Amino acid sequence: MSWQPCPDPIPGDARSCDLIETVIVPRARDLGGFEVRRALPSADKQMVGPFIFFDQVGPAEFLIGNGIDVRPHPHIGIATVTYLFEGEIMHRDSLGTNQPIQPGEVNWMTAGRGIVHSERTAPELREVTSNLFGIQTWIALPGASEETSPDFSHHKQSDLPVLSDGGKEVRLIVGSLYGERSPVKAFTEMFYADAVLQAGARLPLPAEHEERGIYVVSGKIRIAGDTFGAGQLLVFRPGDEITVEAAESSRFMLLGGEPMDGPRHIWWNFVSSSKERIEQAKADWSAKRFEDVPGESEFIPLPEI
Repeated sequence: MSWQPCPDPIPGDARSCDLIETVIVPRARDLGGFEVRRALPSADKQMVGPFIFFDQVGPAEFLIGNGIDVRPHPHIGIATVTYLFEGEIMHRDSLGTNQPIQPGEVNWMTAGRGIVHSERTAPELREVTSNLFGIQTWIALPGASEETSPDFSHHKQSDLPVLSDGGKEVRLIVGSLYGERSPVKAFTEMFYADAVLQAGARLPLPAEHEERGIYVVSGKIRIAGDTFGAGQLLVFRPGDEITVEAAESSRFMLLGGEPMDGPRHIWWNFVSSSKERIEQAKADWSAKRFEDVPGESEFIPLPEI
């Protein structure tokens, strides 16, 4: 990977201020023992590129005997991407997958026409105190791929391109950025990366992708003279390169891509360009027409909403 230098906008310059379209502060939900902060979708923005859900999970500490227990539930029309900073999650799905994910690795699950999965803390981790901190995103599938066959892929940390230089390290999770491409198979042109910067380090964000955002995980960053802290999603206008400077040691996610081919309807865990397709998925889950997850006897009922 290689850096392309670009000048930082001048503080106080009106055009610099126009680079940021919106700043989203996620809403928090308590899922029983751990907190999830959802940045997308929001009242101001449904998607950034193909990213239609963007959740920060934790940070959480689980005492002995505790952990997460997300019972089997269905998805259609999306791919989920799980990426951890701390901890471990055991993923099981209706394809028969049984895959733990650890920090720096990637779980990509394509729901397509329909998949069911669970996410739990493994029994051996419940015997000790453990932590959990990470990001889970939903990637909307283009119209031509919404009904594709369900699939799952796992990628080790060593599989992903990494640049480390001048107080900054960037791991490319999905898509293309800085002249490199992740081995994770995506359905549209997009980018998703984990950036860690030491205080004072600067990172350019190229304008090659039309829709771009930065989610600040920890620390503080400066853009065009303004400072942004943890738990904020910055969405940028297209067309101009920007530079991110770490006001202190910071971690943030770079995300975006080409615009989606139209809006999406969202109901519970179902995403589709068709309202009728979502109604069918609701009926299918109620009638138990989705495939079961091997080894699981529980499930989350269809919400009454």
